[in-house]
Amino acid sequence: MNQSAKRYSPLQVALIGGAIATTATISVFGTAWTRGVRAALQDSPKALVDQVWQLVNREYVDGKFNQQDWQATRQSLLSKEYSNNEQAYVAIREALQKLGDPYTRFMDPKQYEALTSQTSGEVSGIGIRMELNDKTKRLTVVEAIENSPALKAGIKAGDEILAIDGKPALKMKVDDASKLIRGKAGTAITLRLGRPGGNDFNLKLTRATIEVPTVRYTLKQEGSRRVGYIRLREFSSHAADQMRRAIRDLNGKQVDSYVLDLRGNPGGLLQASIEIARMWYDSGSIVRTVDRQGASEVTKANRTALTNRPLAVLVDGNSASASEILTGALKDNKRAVVVGSQTFGKALVQSVHELADGSGLAVTIAHYYTPQGTDINHKGIAPDIKLDLTEAQERQLATNPDLVGTKSDPQYARAIAALSSKNFAKPLTNPTTQPMSSRANDLKF
Repeated sequence: MNQSAKRYSPLQVALIGGAIATTATISVFGTAWTRGVRAALQDSPKALVDQVWQLVNREYVDGKFNQQDWQATRQSLLSKEYSNNEQAYVAIREALQKLGDPYTRFMDPKQYEALTSQTSGEVSGIGIRMELNDKTKRLTVVEAIENSPALKAGIKAGDEILAIDGKPALKMKVDDASKLIRGKAGTAITLRLGRPGGNDFNLKLTRATIEVPTVRYTLKQEGSRRVGYIRLREFSSHAADQMRRAIRDLNGKQVDSYVLDLRGNPGGLLQASIEIARMWYDSGSIVRTVDRQGASEVTKANRTALTNRPLAVLVDGNSASASEILTGALKDNKRAVVVGSQTFGKALVQSVHELADGSGLAVTIAHYYTPQGTDINHKGIAPDIKLDLTEAQERQLATNPDLVGTKSDPQYARAIAALSSKNFAKPLTNPTTQPMSSRANDLKF
C-alpha cells in the first residue's frame, strides 16, 4: 500500500483509518502497463485524476457504479489533457456526478482542510465565539472558550472587537474577522477591545490549538425533576470525551433524568457516535453496516454505560448521519423516547482520503441499518412523539437562542412531559443482538 509523500497527523489517521490517503497498487489494466502509466503521470494533474478513479474503483459501495462503465470513465479521464489541477478538479467532479451519490464527493484543498478541521474538533486561534451585534453593528464576543488564550487573558462576553492587528474591525464581517484571528499556534495577535463602562485597550495574545466545545450541558430543575440537559452539536473527534465529562458531572449533581438534544446536528465521525451510544446502555446492538460485497457487520454496546436514568432525545429534520445512528440505537433498544420531527434520512458511510495535492475525496463505502434492521435512507427516523415546530416557533428560537432547552421550547417541554410519565420506556436488560464487529470505526458519516 503506497502513501503519498505527505506526512499525516493523528487527526488524519483517525479520520481515515487504515486507508491513509492510499493510491491503488493494483490496476485492472495489468501491472506492467500500470507502472508505465504511473511513470508518465507522476506529479501531473492526471496522477490526481487516476488516484481518485482508483479509490472509487476499489471502495465505492455500488460495484455496478450506478450502471456506469467505470473502466470507460477512466480511459476518458486519462485521454484528456489538463494544464493545471483546477481543470482536473472539474473533470473529477463531472465523473463522480455520474454515480448519483452526493456523498461521494471531491474536495479542493481548502474544502478538505475545512472538513478535517471540523471533524477534528480543534481550531488554532485565541478561542472566542463572536457575533455581529444587531444593535451596535459591532463584532462582539459571545464567549471565551474554556482553557483558551482569550479566557486566560481576561476577554469577556460583551467585549467589542475594534481592531485586529491594527486593522479596523468596525465594518468587518464575522467570517473575515475569523480568518484574521485564526492562525498558526504560537504566533502573536493584538486585539483592540472596547468594554462597556471602560476605556478601549489593546491586548496581545498568543494563538494556541484549542478544543472546540461541541457538547454543552446544564442542570435544570423542572418541577420536582432534576434534568440533565445536554446539547451535542456534531460528532467531532472530541465529542465522546466531552459527552463523558458532561454525563459524569451531571451524575454527580444527582440528576434523575436526561434530555439529549441532537437537533441541527449534521453528523460527524462514526466512532464518536458508537462511543456515545455505549455511554447510555450496557447491552444491545448499535448499528449494522453492509459493504459492496454484501458483508454485514454489527457493532454493539459493551457494558460501559455511565447512566441508566430516563432519557429523552430531541431531533429534527437536520439531525442526520451519526445523529441518526445514535437516535436509532437508543430508540430501537427502548433506551430513550424520541421527540421532535422526522430526521434527515442519511444511511450511508463514507471513508475520507487526503490526495496527493492536499485535496480530498469522500467515498461511500457502506450502507447502515438501525438495530432492528430499519433502512432509514431518504426516510429518516420517525420520533416516538412527533412534534413539528411552526415557522413562528422556529423564528423565535432562532432569534432568541437562550430559549432553546427551556419551557419556551415546545419540543423540550414535550420531552419533560414524557420523562414525567409513568409509561416512560426503560432500558432493555437482555436484548437479542448479533456478534459485534470492530470494523468501520474510523469512518465519517
